[in-house]
This record gives sequence, C-alpha cells and structure tokens, in this order.
Amino acid sequence: MLIKTDNKGFTHAVPSEITPRGIYQQRRDLIKLMATGAAGAAVATWAGREAFAQAVAKPGKLAALPGAKSGAAGAVTMEKVTDYKDATSYNNFYEFGTDKADPAKNAHTLVTKPWTVAVEGLVKQPKTYAIEDLIKLSAQEERIYRLRCVEGWSMVIPWVGYSLAELIKKVEPLGNAKYVEFITQADPKTMPFVGSRVLDWPYVEALRMDEAMNPLTLLTFGMYGEVLPNQSGAPVRLVVPWKYGFKSGKSIVKIRFTDKEPRTAWNKAAANEYGFYSNVNPSVDHPRWSQATERRIGEDGLFAKKRKTLMFNGYEAQVGQLYAGMDLKKFY
Repeated sequence: MLIKTDNKGFTHAVPSEITPRGIYQQRRDLIKLMATGAAGAAVATWAGREAFAQAVAKPGKLAALPGAKSGAAGAVTMEKVTDYKDATSYNNFYEFGTDKADPAKNAHTLVTKPWTVAVEGLVKQPKTYAIEDLIKLSAQEERIYRLRCVEGWSMVIPWVGYSLAELIKKVEPLGNAKYVEFITQADPKTMPFVGSRVLDWPYVEALRMDEAMNPLTLLTFGMYGEVLPNQSGAPVRLVVPWKYGFKSGKSIVKIRFTDKEPRTAWNKAAANEYGFYSNVNPSVDHPRWSQATERRIGEDGLFAKKRKTLMFNGYEAQVGQLYAGMDLKKFY
C-alpha cells in the first residue's frame, strides 16, 4: 500500500519517504531485520525515516518543480518507484500516436507556454488561469501514487501537485454541480495525431463531484521533482490513482462544472469496454483481457512476475465509501 489511514483520518506518503533507487534493496533488508519487538519497531521506524531522508534523485532532464512536504505523517513506503526513463517512455497520449512509444518520440512539438486553463460552468467564480497562477494557487506536495494501465501494466510515480479540491473550493461550485469535466488540448498543428479517427477530439474526461473532491485526486504539474515532460501531460494534468490511467486527462485547457454526466472520450469510442467510472476492479474483466493481475513497468517485461491487482488500485480504504451500494459491475 502507498497510503495509510489511522484514527486521525487520511494521510499520504511524503517526499522523504521515497527510496533512492541505489539504496532501496539494502535498506529494505536492514529495516526488516531490525523490525522485531517493540524496541525493534521503534528503531526500525527511525531507520526507515533515515533511509527515506533523500527523495528520488531528480533526473536532471527538465526544470525543477520542488514539492512541499506534506503536513501529514505518512507511513514509510516500501514500494519501488518506477524508473524515470520507463515512466516517460511508455505512455498513452493518442494526440501523439497510438503506440506506447509514440508520445516520447513525437510530443516535442507540444507548445506549453503560454498556457491557460479556463474554469467555467456551474460555479460562482469562473476564471481563466495562466498556468503560472494555477501552479501558485496552493502549496504543492510530492506524492507517490500507483497508476494502473488498462492493458495490465502499472507504475509507481512521485507526482508533484495539489489536491484538485483546492481549486474547486476557490471557484465555488453551485449546488446543482454534480460532475467536473476536463477538456484537453486538441491542436492539430502541435499534436500530429489530432484528427485521427481513433477518438472524438478533443479528449474529454470527467469525475463525479465527490470523486473530484477526494484528497487523492491530484492536479498535477510535475513528476520526479521536475516539470511534467510533454509526453506525460505537460504543463498540467489530472492524476486519479484509484482509476485506470486514461481517466487522468493530460494537457488540460478547460475544467467545466455540469449537472449532467459528461460523455468521455473512451466511453464514446467503446462504451462496452470503457465505462464512465473506470475504477480499478480486479473482479470486472475488460472484454479483451483479464484485470485480475498486473506487471510493473520496467520489471523484465513479459517475464516479470505478475502481481495481484488490488481493489481500487490499493486505495479502497480511502475511496471505497464513494461507491457504497453501487453495482460495480454495472457501473464499471
């Protein structure tokens, strides 16, 4: 698990709890050996925090985007962070091609400055934000979230951003606002595959209001301590860690509040395969493959040992109550 809860409520991992790749294995073994008995547990806690004192080394590829430490004390995270090279070379971003390697090759054409995000619809305070102002709207944090790909792969990434709820509070949704819609950039001049028939452009995603307000839902400006690379959704994207990755819209230009469930890109393209909710649910198979297991990106490809897929991608304690009483096979 990447997230811990206790009787004080929601907490999440902080930058100091991310293992530098070079010391991950030996520190993990050390902590396991020390974690015996009450005294051992206390020493292990100290050792764990010392082990995670350094954040994942910044790749040095792009401009730094420092994240503030979370104010909540999270649990030591033992799950290995995906290598930056792997995370930025296996992408779904159909505006730049349908192969997983296409975005890394083609997204250099994306122009991210100047950039604005319009917030409109059923809100008291509609506004168009310059990206610089949107970044400064709230203190950013670096959070380690697992992201699950539909095809059975997953990755663990330190994202930099703040809870989308912070923006939502600023714009003051009206009482009849039930959904939040995210419209992404669709510029055929800088996105060579916009106009292809695979999807209805622009790419649109949406969340129910309570999903959007959940503290896990992140408005994201960076990863690995740096600004987002183009192929990962620069300059601003969504990260919704308990849903499949395609729910986390990239290169957002408009956020709209509505009283009706929006038609989303993949739901319009193949409603029998991609439901509105798209929660990670191992008991509901995709029509063309099982969702019960997964492999971690960068771990020996097809020969890597499969992991059991966790309900809501491992965040059931934080989001399960959002779907209480719902038929999750019908509302997939």
